Amino acid sequence: MSSSYQNPPTSIDSTVEHNVDRDARLAQLTEWLASTGLVDAASGRPASSDASFRRYFRYDVVPGLQDKLGATLVAMDAPPERENVPAFIKVQGLLFDAGVTVPAIAARDVERGFLLLSDLGSTTYLQRLDSDNAVFMYSDAVDALLKFQMASQSDVLPEFDRAFVLRELNLFPEWYLGRHLNATLDDKQQAQLDKVFEAITSNVLAQQQVFMHRDFHSRNLMFLDQGNPGVLDFQDAVYGPISYDLASLLRDAYVQWDEEIVLDWVVRYWQSAKQVGLPVNPDIDAFYRDFEFMALQRHLKILGIFCRLNYRDGKSNYMGDLPTVLDYVRKTANRYTELKPLLRLLDTFDAFGDKGAPQVGYTF
Repeated sequence: MSSSYQNPPTSIDSTVEHNVDRDARLAQLTEWLASTGLVDAASGRPASSDASFRRYFRYDVVPGLQDKLGATLVAMDAPPERENVPAFIKVQGLLFDAGVTVPAIAARDVERGFLLLSDLGSTTYLQRLDSDNAVFMYSDAVDALLKFQMASQSDVLPEFDRAFVLRELNLFPEWYLGRHLNATLDDKQQAQLDKVFEAITSNVLAQQQVFMHRDFHSRNLMFLDQGNPGVLDFQDAVYGPISYDLASLLRDAYVQWDEEIVLDWVVRYWQSAKQVGLPVNPDIDAFYRDFEFMALQRHLKILGIFCRLNYRDGKSNYMGDLPTVLDYVRKTANRYTELKPLLRLLDTFDAFGDKGAPQVGYTF
């Protein structure tokens, strides 16, 4: 999931115009790629789907450069009026300098929103994870996360501040409660939700801040034989709470693990973070609480975004992941007194009621 979703076409005429624009951009991209002399511009094929306006195509490298560049490169088409290519380049540099594996930039046309990137393959963590390899794969992912966090500096990336937190949280009542469940909150219910949001926000903003990827999860991590993992979709990085990316990784919307296993992984991260001098909460119980509140903030946002993708953008494939995210939300809200009003609201409005959400994804 990306946080850079934009307003889609809203009519048949604008949809046609949008498609024409995309075809015109593909022609421009092909022309630009041919001018680089790096790839066979006629060999393009889709490389991945994306929830934003970005598109990716894989191209064959010309034979004389394959030893240097590899067999293929990936072109990113990011319309500059919709996507922030300079931010992508900036964060790519931060991650690379921190020792994290990210796509190298082989060629660029920033003005038109074209990048030619090294190819990190097509095997995501989500495709490869199972109960036998998870401990090793997550260990690699945590090592990469620690490298990025250790490179943190203030005033380099946008700040994940109160306005940012609340803007994300408010996607939940607007799109999940309002649009998906067709629910309208009365004054008392709104006050209860506002109080829950304040409890979450206060916890999140009290946490120490580091570089934060924002979408550090199984669909944005590529499995590699060397330098694992490859990290993608980092252009929306900010400076924010230290538990955020860990929560994104271990409370993943697309793959779910037993809570005892997640707790063990959180403890391992916490121990490693302390050893390298990162500013985690010195008390493990307090840090796990921070982790849970941070995950809840993210999951409430995700419920809203998945519904927005479906109802506004016509992208229904994320709706199958709603039950997993809702299950996380209900379990966390049930563990903390100040969050239980959220559970009562869900019991009132949610189609699953007191039974809770069905489990989906992988549970080992």
